[in-house]
Amino acid sequence: MATCVVVPNPKIFQFHNSYSLPPTQNHKSSKAKAYLRKPILARSSNGQEPSSTSSGSGAVALKEKKSNGNAAFPGKPEADVVVIGSGIAGLCCGGLLARYQQDVLVVESHDIAGGAAHSFDIKGYKFDSGPSLFSGFQSRGRQANPLAQVLDALGERIPCASYDSWMVYVPEGEFLSRIGPTEFFKDLEKHASPNAVREWQQLLDAVLPLSAAAMALPPLSIRGDLGVLSTAAARYTPSLLKSFIEMGPQGALGATKLLRPFSEIVDSLGLKDPFIRNWVDLLAFLLAGVKSNGILSAEMIYMFAEWYKPGCSLEYPLHGSAAIVEALVRGMQKFGGRLSLGSHVEEVVVENGRATGVKLRSGQFIRAKKAVVSNASMWDTLNLLPRDVVPKSYVDSVNTTPQCESFMHLHLGFDAEGISKDLGIHHIVVNDWDRGVDADQNVVLISVPSVLSPDLAPPGKHVLHAYLPGTEPYELWKGLDRRSAEYKNLKSERSEVMWRAVERAVGPGFSREKCEVKLVGSPLTHERFLRRNRGTYGPAIQAGKASFPGHATPIPQLYCCGDSTFPGIGVPAVAASGAIVANSLVSVSQHSQLLDAIGI
Repeated sequence: MATCVVVPNPKIFQFHNSYSLPPTQNHKSSKAKAYLRKPILARSSNGQEPSSTSSGSGAVALKEKKSNGNAAFPGKPEADVVVIGSGIAGLCCGGLLARYQQDVLVVESHDIAGGAAHSFDIKGYKFDSGPSLFSGFQSRGRQANPLAQVLDALGERIPCASYDSWMVYVPEGEFLSRIGPTEFFKDLEKHASPNAVREWQQLLDAVLPLSAAAMALPPLSIRGDLGVLSTAAARYTPSLLKSFIEMGPQGALGATKLLRPFSEIVDSLGLKDPFIRNWVDLLAFLLAGVKSNGILSAEMIYMFAEWYKPGCSLEYPLHGSAAIVEALVRGMQKFGGRLSLGSHVEEVVVENGRATGVKLRSGQFIRAKKAVVSNASMWDTLNLLPRDVVPKSYVDSVNTTPQCESFMHLHLGFDAEGISKDLGIHHIVVNDWDRGVDADQNVVLISVPSVLSPDLAPPGKHVLHAYLPGTEPYELWKGLDRRSAEYKNLKSERSEVMWRAVERAVGPGFSREKCEVKLVGSPLTHERFLRRNRGTYGPAIQAGKASFPGHATPIPQLYCCGDSTFPGIGVPAVAASGAIVANSLVSVSQHSQLLDAIGI
């Protein structure tokens, strides 16, 4: 796919959030450039709409800018809050700040918004670079996905296609795994054992009653100061207490484990069936990049509530993940927020011990009157700071935080002729349980979104994204020249496991030789295009051993959001982090008014 504890709604995860851009050489095509270089500005600095034509991305085009970040910054070079990076966290933060009537400017180094969730176009194929499996876009109210809550606050909706299954290829066999309260039992009967059926029922009986407590506190109510006592604790304590009472003594005791590793619940139930243990580890890894001994129980419990209760479904945003980015940009636009692409931040400027703005690669200074918010990773944020103003303890803390590994990606465009009409959107291949789901070259995730959103590919074609989810060792690639034969040979060698998984999932009608688009992304692709330190997926922080950092930093007026901060990795998680920072920068009264306005 995180004393008296304020438990945020743990729908703070995404099935998996992979990061990629097409390899460098593929950006040389004219069509790729035409798509990527459509800068957008939510509103011009003087409050007037720019006069140039629409970029076609749902936002307003200002003008072309150089991708190297050296172009002159357009518009007023100051704002109340400057946000570094237009990933989902940065856009959620910027959008809510605009909704709070703050003058906010999001500066993005790339030619296109979205960070790890952006999309790109090659030969008419529109590829998702990252997130592929979603749910909760249509949810509303207290228990809604935090991204859905942000979109609700911005008055935006995302049309989605609903579905209820994904193909699974495991050592025990192949099966269509359906979400819902009963269908998975049939899979267990066929591919596992009667004991697995009993243990799965035992697990559901234990965790589903805990979901009320896990969802009692909306993520949009959280802020990073004592005002949280008003916006969260006082506001939602009655519903939290009610959920504890309804669960009874045993359930309330179980709820105390919400912020402990999920493996502790599994162990306490005495679950020993190998398939159940492996399946739980797989779900945890797909949600948060760690196995069940490293994921918060709250996150897993919410997932169980959403996937294994009556009437549940999965959702894919029509037009791909770009639709999410466009909705966030539109929402920020309507409230006066600004977005500048091709504006590479070289340094966070610190004056008299406080963050007062950013310096672009072009040399221009943009002043932040209230705060600077970094949507970069903790390691990349540290590199933006003058070392003489950063406490050694902060430097040591960042540099000793363990990292998840990186990714391999395979983006393909191919003819649908000869391909099964029943091809599903999602496929998961596990080669060997004994190696562990977090072992390299072992688990492959595949998404074919054109199955549900045909506009993502030319007529009669399919678009496909396969990836190794945060398990590719960066050290194998470190220091390689991307133009060298060694690099190209390593890409061919390390991508073979994905090719085989795709051939297995798509079926005999598929031919790699006939693919019209073939892009292989490596950890160096991640590192270069997404400016991710070592191409990492994010901090490898395990529940029960450490916690994700908060959003304030030792530098006054500098805040962080994104997957290096609480609540962690994944689209809903980073959306929640952006919201928390935005809430923290306005008054409790403004925050409470927003919660009232969206009915939570």
